[in-house]
Amino acid sequence: MAPRPQSSAAGVLALLSEPEPLLKEHALKALNALVPQFWAEISEHIELIESLYESEELSKDAHNSAALLASKLYYYLGDYDEALSFALGAGNAFEAEGRTPGAQEYVETVISKAIDRYVAARREEQTEGGGKVDPKLQNVIEGIFRRCIQDGEYKQAIGIALESSRLDVIEHIYKLTNDISLLSYTMEAVIDTGFSLSYRDQVLKFLLPLFPPPTVNTHSPHVHSLTRLLVTLSSPELTVPLLTSLVPDDKLLAYQFAFDFVEGGSQDFLEAIRNDLPGEEGEHQAIYETLRRILAGQQSVKLYLEFLKRNNKVDMLILKHTKDSLEPRSSIYHTALSLQNAFMHSGTTSDTFLRENLEWLALASNWSKFTATAALGVIHKGHFQEGMNILGPYLPQPNGGESGIPGAAYSEGGALYALGLIHAGCGSGRQVEGYLRDALKAATVEVVQHGAALGLGVAGMGGKNAEAYEDLKQVLYSDSAIAGEAAGYAMGLIMLGTADPTAADEMLVYARETQHEKIIRGLAIGLAFIFYGRQEQADATVKELLAEKDPILRYGGVYTLALAYAGTANNDAVRKLLHIAVSDTSDDVRRAAVTSLAFLLFKNPSSVPRIVQLLSESYNPHVRSGATLALGIACAGTGLQDAVEILEPMTKDSVDFVRQGALIALGMVLVEQSEASSASMASTRTLYHKVIGDKHEDPVARFGATLGQGLIDAGGRNVTINLQSRAGSRNTSAIVGMVLFSQFWYWYPLAHCASLAFQPTGIIGIDGNLDAPKFDFISNARPSLFAYPPPTKPPKKETVTKVAAAVLSTTAKQKAREKKKAADNGEAMDTDEKKEADVEMKTDEASTSTQKQGEITPKSRREPSFEKLSNFSRVTPAQMPHIVFPADGRYQPVRAVSAYPAPKGGKVNANGVKLTSEKYAGGGGILVVVDTRPDEEAEYIDLSTIHAVHTADGVTVEIREGGRESEYPRDLHISLNENAPEADPPEPFEYPFDNDT
Repeated sequence: MAPRPQSSAAGVLALLSEPEPLLKEHALKALNALVPQFWAEISEHIELIESLYESEELSKDAHNSAALLASKLYYYLGDYDEALSFALGAGNAFEAEGRTPGAQEYVETVISKAIDRYVAARREEQTEGGGKVDPKLQNVIEGIFRRCIQDGEYKQAIGIALESSRLDVIEHIYKLTNDISLLSYTMEAVIDTGFSLSYRDQVLKFLLPLFPPPTVNTHSPHVHSLTRLLVTLSSPELTVPLLTSLVPDDKLLAYQFAFDFVEGGSQDFLEAIRNDLPGEEGEHQAIYETLRRILAGQQSVKLYLEFLKRNNKVDMLILKHTKDSLEPRSSIYHTALSLQNAFMHSGTTSDTFLRENLEWLALASNWSKFTATAALGVIHKGHFQEGMNILGPYLPQPNGGESGIPGAAYSEGGALYALGLIHAGCGSGRQVEGYLRDALKAATVEVVQHGAALGLGVAGMGGKNAEAYEDLKQVLYSDSAIAGEAAGYAMGLIMLGTADPTAADEMLVYARETQHEKIIRGLAIGLAFIFYGRQEQADATVKELLAEKDPILRYGGVYTLALAYAGTANNDAVRKLLHIAVSDTSDDVRRAAVTSLAFLLFKNPSSVPRIVQLLSESYNPHVRSGATLALGIACAGTGLQDAVEILEPMTKDSVDFVRQGALIALGMVLVEQSEASSASMASTRTLYHKVIGDKHEDPVARFGATLGQGLIDAGGRNVTINLQSRAGSRNTSAIVGMVLFSQFWYWYPLAHCASLAFQPTGIIGIDGNLDAPKFDFISNARPSLFAYPPPTKPPKKETVTKVAAAVLSTTAKQKAREKKKAADNGEAMDTDEKKEADVEMKTDEASTSTQKQGEITPKSRREPSFEKLSNFSRVTPAQMPHIVFPADGRYQPVRAVSAYPAPKGGKVNANGVKLTSEKYAGGGGILVVVDTRPDEEAEYIDLSTIHAVHTADGVTVEIREGGRESEYPRDLHISLNENAPEADPPEPFEYPFDNDT
């Protein structure tokens, strides 16, 4: 007979009032099992249960049972703090409860509250030096640590240890496991989560000595992690000892670290390392000199320039279609095509399109001329040696006087801006910075001052040059709207990330005093640059700016908040931006708030579509426009289908500037995607072609389509857009470039700064002499997944063809009989002989074909599952984890090619392509390789962009770093007819900007 279910706890509760302690103890244990069913009834006696907990006449087990019972009751009543307090008093009874079936939810909730309380107590203990942590709470947390370690849940234990500042636990786990990946996980957690700067630096300095010393022989897998750690700390005192420890035995690894530091380090950090490296003469002097040359940054830029020049795959027919479709006399269309050409040829040094379209170029006037000249800086970005020669005809006269040519000021200003773009991020403390400062001081026309200020800011970015800052401040105080706006941007760029209170106060005071909106906007964004990456140090300034009445200063406050916490995904910052996006009275501020989400969340792009989904459907078109750019910037280069699915309907939005944003964002998201890896690639290219060619489409939307088409094919189809460096740290130049690009809404020339975010994607192998040997490596993926897009086919001329006349089968039979009869009679039938061949219409007769029914056609050739690539080949970020160097190959990299392993299983997109980790698949880039067979003669790639020198007899020769000379190869020029012989390059020329007729 089955036992009857219990309908009440009254009988057991009555035992609590009995005088016998044993009965009370039995009742407490029985009630613990009944709480989930009868908690409402038992809670009426909670005071009695608490008194039993405090009673001294009961045993320790009874005390623990009473505490556990009270804890459960408070849990069901929703008072979790009281539930935790009694659980701490329950001792072993609470630990035993964790093994009771059905109690998991209660135990997990209480433990979660315990961790929160412990973290708060530890924080209070450390910051205020006040009260101690409750020993009972400490015991519970120690038990959690023990359980996590026993179960192998090391990452969970590390997370709690980080939150509660228990670095001893992290060290204990590492010594127990010797797992370097756990140190890397700890480093990523503390950098990418919203910890304070001081605590972040404390943890990173604690982790650094735990990493084992890297060596070439062990192929240390943690080189990426060490690079990111040292770049984040930006401490020469910690970096220089690492480099010196690698000399001379592991000098190749030291070179690799130097190249990786250049990828993500600031200019002042790199300069400090160069100055602190040993300088005395000795046997290792040559190695240190090579390290200094690499850390100067220009070596990396030259190698990438060579890579882009060699692999240039620009489709000239796309540019031709845009030129033929857009009216060149319209300023917006001329600017759009200038930007598209600049993006597509960025870093390739190929000005073929400009040479072939001089008449179109001559139609530029005023600011279109400024933009077109500045485009030369994007095309020749990194071409340091030839920069002054290329821009020479357009630069201002040495004496600073005004040119007599009408409109020359615009080309002069554009040329100075272009010079800054050529030296972007590498000009601080070098000759170009002095030249731009002199040009700024000598200029009397505000357009030239504008170009000089922008060029100085971009070239000297993060250089903290006080003299350049003072020169810009003098231009600002002239109160010229055009020159002052550029000075505001440039002042922020020069003092990037310094959080300098004096500079911030000066800029904020002047922004409140001036009447020019352009100057206020320049200073507002400049303030954001000053507090880049400063996190909580920017909070006071952000609060002050967001409280301003002037919407432009609130606009600056939004960008200050976003840049201060760039890449941290800080919850408070995200929450604040979302609140501003739906509540501010200014449309500009709301749009900026939505766009700024991208700068916080770019390290986790898959979360952005979910966050902006509702904002993309807002009634306010400015919020929708901001959502498009947020998706474009955060998901750039990922081909993320969730982002594409939100953007595609927005290309049909009723508002022109929303369509513009969607078209630009699609280009960013789909850059370097193939038709095999992204289902939307072909349709997006078709959409660009249609919008640009539609004369009835709004000019703003056509402008967006033109920019989007330039971005999707940027850098000769060999660059991606990413706000992270290859080691995983923030890519400062890219973040700054995208913030300035976002200002194209107000000022089109700033769109050129998108080129700062272009990251060449290839593998560039160099040896210990910084020469590039010839070698091959394997990509373990189908070639079509990462192939270049097929070239555009020129439109075919339609030819009219005569259709053969149809003849009924009965007529054909009749004619055949007549013909036979005539032949028998010897008559010549000339009827129908000279006519077009008739087509017989078959009726019920069986049709004959060359292929028999059921015959099997030969199978099409299967695509190979891998491909062999050579040094200086394009390798996309998604392809990087699939790259393998053959074990028997002569050259082997000194560090892992990719920061993340190739995906096994996991997410698969609509085309069956395995998706990489949500994190950026870093790695690749410049790889220092070790020669395993140094006795054999090596073959080298001639690097044409290292240094060009013109000799007296007019022959151009190349001076290699090793002293070898070779004839400088001619630039490759693209011919629309692939079969035609390649034409000689044209003679040097000047763009006829001033023939505006």
